[in-house]
Amino acid sequence: MIGIKEIAKEANVSPATVSRVLRNPELVAEAKRNTVLEVIKRTGYTPNSLGVSLRKSKTYNLVAVIPDVISAFNYPVIRAIESIALQHGYSLLLGDTQEQESRERSFAAMARSRQADGILLFCSRLPFDIDPAIPLADQLPPMVNACETVSVTGLPKVNIDNAAAAEDAVNYLLSLGHRRIGIVAGNMTSPSTLDRLQGYRRALQKAGLPYEDELIEVGDYGLQKAEQATRKLVARENRPTAIFAFSDEMAMSCLATLHNLGYKIPQDFSVMGFDNISYAQYCYPALTTIAQPMTEIGIACMELLLPQLNGEPMQECNKILPHKLIVRNSTGVVGG
Repeated sequence: MIGIKEIAKEANVSPATVSRVLRNPELVAEAKRNTVLEVIKRTGYTPNSLGVSLRKSKTYNLVAVIPDVISAFNYPVIRAIESIALQHGYSLLLGDTQEQESRERSFAAMARSRQADGILLFCSRLPFDIDPAIPLADQLPPMVNACETVSVTGLPKVNIDNAAAAEDAVNYLLSLGHRRIGIVAGNMTSPSTLDRLQGYRRALQKAGLPYEDELIEVGDYGLQKAEQATRKLVARENRPTAIFAFSDEMAMSCLATLHNLGYKIPQDFSVMGFDNISYAQYCYPALTTIAQPMTEIGIACMELLLPQLNGEPMQECNKILPHKLIVRNSTGVVGG
């Protein structure tokens, strides 16, 4: 049975170096660290995490509390987090909450019960009861909040400026001559949805256009609901000429629905998405969208979590990453 001594011999390093690579890889020179990791990968060696955790009172587990782990948006974020976690000797556990508060609390409680050392929170509710009279950092395990932000000050957070991103999307549609822009919104309790609606309102206001409730339909980030929302928008007597969906998956549902109804894209309707998931460039027509830096979000989360895992106190931080407008074939000038 292969162990640390065999790994050390194969990599031509000391057993102590192998141990450091597994527990504190940042303390080992990159070339030597990569050699050890290559031997570990080739041999399939699995460290005795239970023994390590007992000696250091750590589990070397992290838990990502996330509404939908199979989402095409969430996958690159999770992959980036896991890659960095593994480099630092941590395993990543996925807690699929399905938007249920009880599940959020159950998965988050793993850190309190010593089943995990830290939490990556992608939900808009803080899954712990806190006492406002006590500093937040004294009440919570190591934690970073991302994407759907909690309305609690004191947490390190990672996000984009959703309002500015939506405003950029609407301004682009306005530049193509669209004056009636329908919205397929996400969950109306979602901070990202509310921020994107704010950006939509802001763009209309700056263009001197009214905000009309009849142009807003809720897709709830679901494919079927996005289809229903699209059908309602195109059935309006004074229907929109463009549809802005608050996720690429909902935008793809819009595209399919419009095709099934006999419309041409973008001649009859322009369709805009949000996220720039990997499928966006391959659907027909290729989707114009707002790109979120998904990999960078995962990296930033770990950059804020690792110091806490190493004993540094939690510090408030609101890291805003850049978004980007990606223009493809699903949008065009009005009547084009």
